[in-house]
Amino acid sequence: MRLLFVGGASPISSSRDIVSDALNQARARGVRTHILSRPDLLAGTREVTALADEVSIVDPDDPVACARWARDRLAAGDRFDAVLGLRDTVLAAVAECAQVFGAPGNSPEAVSRVRNKDACRTALAAAGFRQPAVRLCTGAAEAAEFLACSTGPWVVKPRDGMASIGVRKVSAPADLPAALAELPDRELFLVEEFVSGPEFSVEGVFLGGRPRVLAVTEKEKLPPPHFVESGHLLPAVLPGECAAEIERQVTAALTALELRFGVFHVELWLHAGEVVLGEVHVRPGGDWLHRLLAHAVPGLELFGVIFDDLLGRPSRECPKPARAGAVGFLTPPPGRLVRIEGWERVRAHPAVLHAELTVTPGDRIGPVHQSGDRAGVVAAGADTPEAARDLVRRLTGSVRFTVE
Repeated sequence: MRLLFVGGASPISSSRDIVSDALNQARARGVRTHILSRPDLLAGTREVTALADEVSIVDPDDPVACARWARDRLAAGDRFDAVLGLRDTVLAAVAECAQVFGAPGNSPEAVSRVRNKDACRTALAAAGFRQPAVRLCTGAAEAAEFLACSTGPWVVKPRDGMASIGVRKVSAPADLPAALAELPDRELFLVEEFVSGPEFSVEGVFLGGRPRVLAVTEKEKLPPPHFVESGHLLPAVLPGECAAEIERQVTAALTALELRFGVFHVELWLHAGEVVLGEVHVRPGGDWLHRLLAHAVPGLELFGVIFDDLLGRPSRECPKPARAGAVGFLTPPPGRLVRIEGWERVRAHPAVLHAELTVTPGDRIGPVHQSGDRAGVVAAGADTPEAARDLVRRLTGSVRFTVE
């Protein structure tokens, strides 16, 4: 079997780790891999690229260019049995290439639907799922009009953004200009009603074209007005009937959206005891959730199960978590960083699955408005969710930042 891997890895460490897992799990099954990416991305991820059998230079964020490359390869007698991509920005190219090669995959229409958040909300609402009211706006006047005819608070966000970039809560119309100022694109963006209640995500894979849930993850967030995750707990601590209802709604929603291939990460809220679906992604969750899954579900190979399914190997039902893991992020106050204490003890803890700092003494730390503003991360495993959450809180709390 041959796998076309569109986009490979991005330079951030979690992407390199995820893609390395996918390539190694493919190699272990005798699957030959071919990465399609840009020179700058390949140069910044040499250790990951080295795991692939072949590499071609094409911009993975350009679906037209990737489809043209695929048609040229097909005309030359070259074929691929599967096409995979693990970042939001490459999924349109993945769908186009899969269609050219006749490989299993999500249609370009289905991918476009979930990439554009307003289109996804419209499709889910039409299928009977509870959704917040949303409006696609082309400027401040339309946004103000939506606020005037709906119930606040609200959220301003990019139409197809990621990593919490440009996402901000608006509690009153007077807050709108500040929210619009943070948008990467002020000429096309979303305003939607704010949904209160605890937040979760659902991690899973498609096998035989059907969604299979692996775990429900509980989110922790920093205080508004921004929506940046400060931690994750997998599996979430939920009553059995609540977890079952989340799983039922997520699998039904993915089916209604006509998604059928790859890995999924679906966000949601529990509002007044009801499930309200949020964003739908056909790629793994970020923030090192793949490491938590690997610990919580012993023996799980997130991509290996997909490759086994493609290879026609018998597969049992997806196992559920037998252990637990948690992630905590470091968010010191703004200022110039003078020193960091306690970090080496954290890294040396035997239960730590991953620990990473993204700042060094001398750096100027700013306020946390998006995921990339966080100063570091600690992921750890334990036998129970409660123990995992307590351990990560103790570990992150033991790191001391001196900032002036």
